[in-house]
Amino acid sequence: MTNNRNTKSEAKSPLYQAYTVRDGKEGQKGFWIRIGSFFAHDDGEGGTLLLDALPIDGRVVLRTPKADE
Repeated sequence: MTNNRNTKSEAKSPLYQAYTVRDGKEGQKGFWIRIGSFFAHDDGEGGTLLLDALPIDGRVVLRTPKADE
């Protein structure tokens, strides 16, 4: 029988990256600051959001990670 659960030596990849988006000055694009990661639970019923920082406005945007991250 095989065990499909990750062990502590196997790092899970985040399902999403967490960002806060700051508005740019007039005529400029906003900029995205990565503030954490979301990891899915093994049972598929949710996950854990680990934040390294908190957004000033309380808004967190979750995006799928790009291949180069």
